[in-house]
Amino acid sequence: MMDDESDVIMPYANKKRKIPHSSLLTPHFDIGQYPMLIVGAGAAGLAAAITAARRGMQVTLLEQNKEPGKKILVSGNGRCNIANHHPEPHRFHSNDPDFLRKALKGFDAERISGFLQSLGLEVEEEEEGKLFPMGRQAASVVKLLTRECQRLGVKLVTDCHVEEIIKEKEGFLIKSSCGIFRDISLLLAGGAPAAPQLGGSNRGMLMAQSLGHRLIPPRPALVALESEEAWPKKAAGVKVRARVRLAASGQTVKEKDGDLLFTDYGVSGLAVLDLSREASLRLAEWEPCDLLIDLLPQWSKERLTAFLTKRIDPHRRLPIDLWLEGVLHRKLVPIILEKSGLKLSDESQLNRKSIGRLVYAVKNLKLAVTQTRDFRYAEVATGGIDVTQVDPETMESRLVPGLYFAGEILNVDGDRGGFNFHWAWTSGIRAGISIDDG
Repeated sequence: MMDDESDVIMPYANKKRKIPHSSLLTPHFDIGQYPMLIVGAGAAGLAAAITAARRGMQVTLLEQNKEPGKKILVSGNGRCNIANHHPEPHRFHSNDPDFLRKALKGFDAERISGFLQSLGLEVEEEEEGKLFPMGRQAASVVKLLTRECQRLGVKLVTDCHVEEIIKEKEGFLIKSSCGIFRDISLLLAGGAPAAPQLGGSNRGMLMAQSLGHRLIPPRPALVALESEEAWPKKAAGVKVRARVRLAASGQTVKEKDGDLLFTDYGVSGLAVLDLSREASLRLAEWEPCDLLIDLLPQWSKERLTAFLTKRIDPHRRLPIDLWLEGVLHRKLVPIILEKSGLKLSDESQLNRKSIGRLVYAVKNLKLAVTQTRDFRYAEVATGGIDVTQVDPETMESRLVPGLYFAGEILNVDGDRGGFNFHWAWTSGIRAGISIDDG
């Protein structure tokens, strides 16, 4: 057990410095002393390290950031949506559905909750099956994971950048900023390029590619969408409960209900995030994409038509824009009028045809999508290592014996709602159970 402050030597430095006990930085170690190496101390890497160490293996865990679990800390706005109670395969996406079905088998919410409880972390379920720590603090999740690593003797080396991996006759040669490693079993849990400000990178993917694996190009997902149309700027800051339909090449791809936020660059909000994966993949292929926004999804077209017709009072003669403000946010009114092509002075001039045009604009507000926001604003990324080249039960490469994968580096991404963490724990535990120290 470390004291509150310990003198340690950074792996690549020659001088000592004081560090807080919680950071779990590692003293200088002899190369080869710990034959199992994990690259990446995110959720998947930490789960794998703990699982393997509980089997009695000696584990070294390399992390490029100054602290482990950086993405965990910001998840769910610091509350940490840690898993989902309903991890059906269709909530995850990959190039091989059979891989997902086999990998997820046996790793239901109870299995994941049991792993978290073994760390001392209790979970609670919220709407849509989302699982959260009872304390709603992501920082506690990281502390309990790293404390268990410490208890098990896992050597965690931070500020360590892996520069090259070479497959040798037996084992691997790993060149890093903190030393050279040889003859070890290797687990790559280096993540994906989403959120580069938190350490997200495709370096692990590229290293796996250099060892012969097929890399499916990553794209931003769970991300806001941009448009070159000017009208969203006029409604910037307006948040509505909407039904949003994604159309590609004129055909409906997917539809979601939820919050929608108009912005200076386009649109954001939960409904948009839920559609962004499909938009991202199609935009990458230069396929035209549009959003069709229903601003009043709680009312049918017929009900809205009847409601607006009933509200017409020829004696009151309200200006048409003010009349519409009884139903819509004031910033949206001129947009709807422009889309409707109406230039009426007051409600008394409305007729059945003009009301029909207003209703259509409210229920089908069209926005051409130009692109997604970039990886800095994406919660996850699509793409990664082709999972047909990975054993779904062990996470071992089918091409390179002794090489394992876990987490975002694989071509698996989940829906919003804790599914990406669920995949991190699942793949990390599977790898930690299976990996051999040679």
